[in-house]
Amino acid sequence: MIPNLASRRLLFLLHIWFSCLFFNPADSGAVQLNSGNIDSTLASNELVFINFYADWCRFSNMLAPIFDEAADKVTADFPTPGKVVMGKVDCDKEGSLSSRFHITKYPTLKLFQNGQPAKREYRGQRSVEAFHSFVKKQLEDPTKEFSSLKDLENLDDKKRMLIGYFDRRDNPDFNTFRRVATNLKDDCQFHVGFGFAHEAINSYIGKAASQQMHPPGQSIVVFRPDKATSNENDETFVGDIKSYDELNIWATEKCVPLVREITFENAEELTEEGLPFLILFHRADDTESIKKYKDVINKELMDEKHNVNFLTADGGRFSHPLHHLGMSQSDLPLIAIDSFRHMYLFPKFEDMDIPGKLRQFLQDLYSGKLHREFHYGPDTPTENTVNLIEGNVDKKPTTPPESTFKKLAPSKNRYTLLRDEL
Repeated sequence: MIPNLASRRLLFLLHIWFSCLFFNPADSGAVQLNSGNIDSTLASNELVFINFYADWCRFSNMLAPIFDEAADKVTADFPTPGKVVMGKVDCDKEGSLSSRFHITKYPTLKLFQNGQPAKREYRGQRSVEAFHSFVKKQLEDPTKEFSSLKDLENLDDKKRMLIGYFDRRDNPDFNTFRRVATNLKDDCQFHVGFGFAHEAINSYIGKAASQQMHPPGQSIVVFRPDKATSNENDETFVGDIKSYDELNIWATEKCVPLVREITFENAEELTEEGLPFLILFHRADDTESIKKYKDVINKELMDEKHNVNFLTADGGRFSHPLHHLGMSQSDLPLIAIDSFRHMYLFPKFEDMDIPGKLRQFLQDLYSGKLHREFHYGPDTPTENTVNLIEGNVDKKPTTPPESTFKKLAPSKNRYTLLRDEL
């Protein structure tokens, strides 16, 4: 029986009424996270992208609708449970979570993979399209499969990489390797091969990493350093590949070097760590100076890694700091300290090879000697300074160059910086 017009209108109105009755706006947008559900959310999803915000922060209010719209788009495109969640935390209501995740500015966007916080927070463009593209990229398989051992000879030797060998793709060891790769894909390349003849693998490992032979069926993971700027050798992982924590710790130590390159893309992140910079400025094609600098840092200053950021910088890209130091690209290579107040020049690059010389440069920063001597001259008078004093020549204090890297710190035009609010 075909319903008449009045019946059709009644059915339509009932449909609208039921839709309004059961529609819940809270089901749309980013998932509201709190101390009661955040741990289960992190544990049950491969990827969790969280906006830490405060309602009173104008930057948080500007971001909120954009992040919620992006969350709806991500949910529509990746509906599989356990794949990805975009969440938000009200830090005024969830002060314990704010402290737990070290939130120092609003809004802060943090990524969690396999329940672990990514080393870098999100600092890219704040648009629906940018957030969606970012999440999509994070969900890509970070491992690249090679089909023959000869393929490894053509890999970029300027990149740090982890190479895994497994008998088959469904091997649980490979899943552990892939999980580690998702956390470190920004720091290392990950290459993987399946089902190679065991004799061929052992032969390659013997040449590349060690003379240790691996029993048939055993998975193998090898770290290959940046050959262009490092004197390190390949190294085979000797722990339990089935242990995610064990492999992840080892891989992190290998993939995240003591000496890092500073770029305009990571400068804000490095500056926010709050540690002084000890920087080697070099020409773009000068790999030898980088190797020497890394060797000295690794041999003599390993114990200073929690006090200083050891960095290299392309002097062509970072010509502005050189200009502040009164230098140009023709003076490269050179070493300087940026304390975020002032910049100090290491007197002579070649002196870096003298044991203890670079360490003393750091100690002079800590003690205030660099700052004091830049203003008032050497603590121990030289013949020239004695002559100036005896001749009653006025010695006017000088001012060291101001820091240029502090200007690359998080901007007050983009964040509410909590250290300035408390």
